[in-house]
Amino acid sequence: MAGGLSYTAVESTKLATAEIYGKTLCELGEENPNIVAMTADLKGSTKIGDFAEKFPDRFINVGIAEANMYGMASGLAKCGLVPFASSFSVFASLRSLDQIHTDICYQNVNVKIIGTHGGTSFGQAGSTHHAIEDFAVVRSLVNMTLICPADGIETGLAVRAAANTEGPFYIRINRGFDQVVYNTDDYGFEVGKAVEMTDGKDVTIIACGSCVYQAIQAAKILEYDHNISARVLNMHTIKPIDKEAIIKAVKDTRRIVTAEDHSVIGGLGSAVGEVVVESGLACAFRKLGLQDKFSAIGLHEDLMAMHEIDAEGIVKNVLELLSQEFEEETVKGTKLDIAGASGNAGDVASRLIPAGENWIDEV
Repeated sequence: MAGGLSYTAVESTKLATAEIYGKTLCELGEENPNIVAMTADLKGSTKIGDFAEKFPDRFINVGIAEANMYGMASGLAKCGLVPFASSFSVFASLRSLDQIHTDICYQNVNVKIIGTHGGTSFGQAGSTHHAIEDFAVVRSLVNMTLICPADGIETGLAVRAAANTEGPFYIRINRGFDQVVYNTDDYGFEVGKAVEMTDGKDVTIIACGSCVYQAIQAAKILEYDHNISARVLNMHTIKPIDKEAIIKAVKDTRRIVTAEDHSVIGGLGSAVGEVVVESGLACAFRKLGLQDKFSAIGLHEDLMAMHEIDAEGIVKNVLELLSQEFEEETVKGTKLDIAGASGNAGDVASRLIPAGENWIDEV
């Protein structure tokens, strides 16, 4: 892509996702003199310090005053600048909500919010630093685009897309060294379009952020150990969500599992579920994430396992979904008995309507 990332895929494996954000922002700063960077005394933690060193006259540290930072960012945007305002995701989405709602979204100004330490990625810091409600809050805001990249390379592409697109953006990234999902930046990243990581006909796993890598690993385990064909969608953009990819997955696989490092209320799973319900199509559905509870304190990988959003947890839930019993359903006047599914995806699929045919609400 034009103006692509200057660091190599090999180098990206040695960089934290936030570090790639910092480097990408420096590249953008060279290309566009109107880009400014802001932080609430978290220059080092959010990796925006690279920009501060390179463009000290375009860097603003507002101190520990996140709400003020987003109000100031709105004013800078109205003057024609492009502010990138960085803070921890939990502070950006909750502590500063009034300013983001009224100063940024209501006025539809060109502010880019980068929320770091997303989800439970800063697990050791406890619930005050776990961002498990930010998707629910941010995706409800008018005019806001919400992106949760899968790895460093996708973070760089998302930041560049935000810089080149008018309007408010919220990009949520993690604290540390995420697993590498992509080894190139030319895979076709596009805001609002899911990326199919693996094809499959028995079940679809829709994930975002750190759960994308886990979903890919889960698909491999399902194929090799259970002969189950799992499609994996990287739903990096949660708003606007890719309705077409979701509806196609429902028609093709009739089984949807979502995985996110976030509460199951209001996040990716809720957004996907809304699309499914509004489509009028029927499918078995399960949301993985924090089940309406705060997380324990611990390392990110341990917390992902605890909340069953790691590879093993995803596999466990897919197998449970495929073995779930269903009530009789009436479709086009004919009863379709899909009770007592054995857990083998082929058996389940044989009891379902062929792909492409519509379900109706005649019961």
